[in-house]
Amino acid sequence: GSLVTFLVWEDGAPGRPGLGQAAEIALAVPPASIGFWLTRAMTAGTRFAGPAREFGEPVLRFTDPDGITVKLIGADMPGVAAPWTSQGIPAEHAVRRLHGALLLSDRPAETSAFLTRHFGYLEVSREGGLTRLVSPSGDAIDIRDAAGFWPGAPGTGAIDHVAFGAPDVAAVRRSFARMTAEGYEATALKDRRYFSSIYVREPGGMLLELATDGPGLTVDEAEAQLGQGLFVPPAAAERAEEIRLLLPEVAMPGEEREMHAELPFIHRLKRVSDPDGSALVLLHGTGGNETDLMPFAHRVAPRAALLGFRGRSTEEGVLRWFRRLGTTRFDQADIVAEAEAFAAALPEALSRYGLDPARTTILGYSNGANFAAAVMLLHPGTIRRAALLRPMLALEALPPVDLAGSEVLAVAGSSDPYGPHAPALVDALRSAGASVTAETLTAGHELGPADTDVVRDWLATSAAP
Repeated sequence: GSLVTFLVWEDGAPGRPGLGQAAEIALAVPPASIGFWLTRAMTAGTRFAGPAREFGEPVLRFTDPDGITVKLIGADMPGVAAPWTSQGIPAEHAVRRLHGALLLSDRPAETSAFLTRHFGYLEVSREGGLTRLVSPSGDAIDIRDAAGFWPGAPGTGAIDHVAFGAPDVAAVRRSFARMTAEGYEATALKDRRYFSSIYVREPGGMLLELATDGPGLTVDEAEAQLGQGLFVPPAAAERAEEIRLLLPEVAMPGEEREMHAELPFIHRLKRVSDPDGSALVLLHGTGGNETDLMPFAHRVAPRAALLGFRGRSTEEGVLRWFRRLGTTRFDQADIVAEAEAFAAALPEALSRYGLDPARTTILGYSNGANFAAAVMLLHPGTIRRAALLRPMLALEALPPVDLAGSEVLAVAGSSDPYGPHAPALVDALRSAGASVTAETLTAGHELGPADTDVVRDWLATSAAP
């Protein structure tokens, strides 16, 4: 009764509560604390419903930013030894533990029987279309008869699954044997480091997990440090830094976090602990996003701040910087419009985040490289230094511009199907006065270790390190 896990699903479509899903999670607080939480919600301007009474207990309902309904239930339940009192909540009013969850089922009797047989719950009461089951440890599962309701849909704001505790692996294996003997398709035992578990769908379609109590969250850190550091699975230890770069910025409750500027482009900023004052602005390839190039960029410039942007055009749902009309034909009006928007957004972003334009390099790959070159040609001076990986010329009409003082690295692949189009871009940039270093690697369209070496060496020898 102590753990809630959140899955990161950036830009995910909203889910829809319905059949086969949990509709609410419930947290237990002391019965006398409902007034405290009501006052706290009103003071903070947080929307709530209630108080009401369900099964004889006072209830307050809230909706989290993703749309999940969270209930506070005043209940005399055994709590944790030291209630968490962050955010200035007095210990006597703190959340004690998970109270339970509400499941939506069009087969409530079968759902109830399943929980009784396999998880030890017993029906204790019925009220207003709800059936309450309680475990020996006191937590409750409420089952709502939702026959005729629409099916649930996964997405943000939808509860993925509900987990139940088992004392050890042997108990989980016994439950697995009973479930499969009854014809249920349970997953094989999964080692989650902090616990081992299986997953199964109950008759109403809800995904349930049966997880061991141990070894627990303190297997790799002390209790006093829980939640303060990022851990990656042991099998991914070699990719730990890369994974950190791909994750959103996270701050502990009450800690300051850098607020993102309001720009017309979705973007992500990553700072390092020992910066050298340089910055790389990252423009992804087709189908990528603002984080795609961060691991690569960190390898070539480990002390640089990284600012990744996301293209706004799409092609059959795939992110791009401008639309494509054919394999090597592009929507010229889209290029012009997006280049104008980016040329306005880039200086604002550098100013907002305190990044030195003189020490900033654009790093573009494929469609992002083509876009960076187009911005240089359409808005001279916006980009003074650029590393273009697997680029080609996207503009059909070249404006008369002066790119004197600009530095460009263009890296093509010898077996890249787009490689033969790179020289035209190199010639265009040189004709405009840019200093261009052109390299051709033994590679295809993908990036590899040789690209890392070439970009790192070029950055080290360019005019502004």
